[in-house]
Amino acid sequence: MSQIKQLTATLKQLLREHELTYRDIASALQLSEASIKRCFSQQSFSLERLEQITELMGITLSDVFMLMAQQQQKVSQLSASQEQQLLENPKLLLAAVCVRDGWQFDEITTHYNISEHEAIQLFAKLDRLKLIELHPGNRYRLLIAQDFRWIPGGPLERFMEQEVMVKFMAPKKNEPWTFRFYLRGRYSQSSIEILQRRLNQITREAAELNEEDSRLPIAQRTHMGLLMAMRPWEPSLFEAMRR
Repeated sequence: MSQIKQLTATLKQLLREHELTYRDIASALQLSEASIKRCFSQQSFSLERLEQITELMGITLSDVFMLMAQQQQKVSQLSASQEQQLLENPKLLLAAVCVRDGWQFDEITTHYNISEHEAIQLFAKLDRLKLIELHPGNRYRLLIAQDFRWIPGGPLERFMEQEVMVKFMAPKKNEPWTFRFYLRGRYSQSSIEILQRRLNQITREAAELNEEDSRLPIAQRTHMGLLMAMRPWEPSLFEAMRR
């Protein structure tokens, strides 16, 4: 991620933590909400505008740049022990997924069958696992990257293969696909590498969009699953006809 993108992402995170909206910023700076949205969407900020926004949060530009540096050190892969502990407690796994998606404490307890006492314990456990940095008032700072990867062959990957992916690929009748497309071909190594780079780019973009949308209320967001996979493969029907 470029430094400009990282700066914008960091500002959005800080705004969420301080519960400030674009409308709040526009009102304080006597600007239109559209102009503030344009600043963020185009990732175009003057130093003066940056300073004005940080002052609204009671922090300095130095604080923002320091947090940017910390963001770049976010965990991109969990340990086998961390993955196993998440799988041993379904509610802990759910809480981890929710904080990764930017859910607030009260949104979790309202949306899921998790009591306030349970949620406090789950947040404390996530803090001990170094997945979040717990702050007063059940606020937190996420310590895992949006595009973190499972350990190849590890507990989470096995769980995803055996439980999640199987059910994902077999939706119920009332669960239509938003998009589904299978494509095959016979590609050169250079073309395979191009496809891999583009799939990785889509993965990064999906992670960035998820982080950007995490500032919106839960009611304005939809749970979506996105599965991307590519490997050398030929249907057994065709394979059986080889000479």
